[in-house]
Amino acid sequence: MDTKASDRIDRRGMLQCMGWAGTGALYVMGGGIASSISLDAALAAQRPDPAAGRVTPFSFLQISDSHVGFDKPANPNARGTFQEAVAKIKLLPQKPAFILHTGDITHLSKDAEFADADAIVSEAGIPAFHVPGEHDMLDEGGGKAFLSRYGKTTLGTGWYSFDHDGVHFIALVNVANLQPGGMGHLGEEQLIWLARDLAGRSASTPIVVFAHIPLWTVYADWGWGTDDSLQALSLMRRFGSVTVLNGHIHQIIQKVEGNISFHSARSTAYPQPAPGAARSPGPLKVAAETLHSVLGIRTATVVPGAEPIALIDAALG
Repeated sequence: MDTKASDRIDRRGMLQCMGWAGTGALYVMGGGIASSISLDAALAAQRPDPAAGRVTPFSFLQISDSHVGFDKPANPNARGTFQEAVAKIKLLPQKPAFILHTGDITHLSKDAEFADADAIVSEAGIPAFHVPGEHDMLDEGGGKAFLSRYGKTTLGTGWYSFDHDGVHFIALVNVANLQPGGMGHLGEEQLIWLARDLAGRSASTPIVVFAHIPLWTVYADWGWGTDDSLQALSLMRRFGSVTVLNGHIHQIIQKVEGNISFHSARSTAYPQPAPGAARSPGPLKVAAETLHSVLGIRTATVVPGAEPIALIDAALG
């Protein structure tokens, strides 16, 4: 993708900026703090003894950028690595409460791809919540296929919120109106809704936000950011604990700003270059025998306040 082409980027042009991130982070919520362990560690854990009177905090998983339909040299079997991640989820001794999918479910927004992705995720046996990635809005209806499947109870282009055990989860859509260069955009309507959604909530309520493109500017030249994210984040600064999850950029990058901690997730389909390390973003091909070693299951610990999230990655193979 050259400079001239990036000046004219549209949704289909973004095909060269494919993202696959965040396939296996297991989050545990306790006392308003989100912490996590790798799926491998969770698989090795013993079930707690109910007679011991221990209360097990709820957990949830983040998966992202499954790109069902992708079969290029960077990973000729992205569907297969997606299945591997779900297979590990199925073996967890304690079922997570739900899955958050942070976008790019499909590669080309085809009905068959959505159906295939749903069939794979359903094998986990737990509910899943979705936000779209840019690859989920490539159809002629600009996301019609995504909304017809996942948007029946959402607003606008697919935003919504829900509560679980005292934690407020907010799903934001920043891919429906990509800006020049591919930057994400929330838009006035969604920001007005967000302000109303947060109004009246106690500042002690833990907040978890999930979107596809990062809500902070990782690398503007590649569109790795959201141009009006500061307006959204300003509404959250009064809360004591805010965790922001995203996909899209295929790698672990974290940032902490006061009470808000941001983290992107690593890919299980293919890596991408580090910001600015190549002419453009896109699938980074590695030797076939090392592919699984760069596809990861992420461990994250989300600490409230100014402390950063600790991230540890375990390879798929």
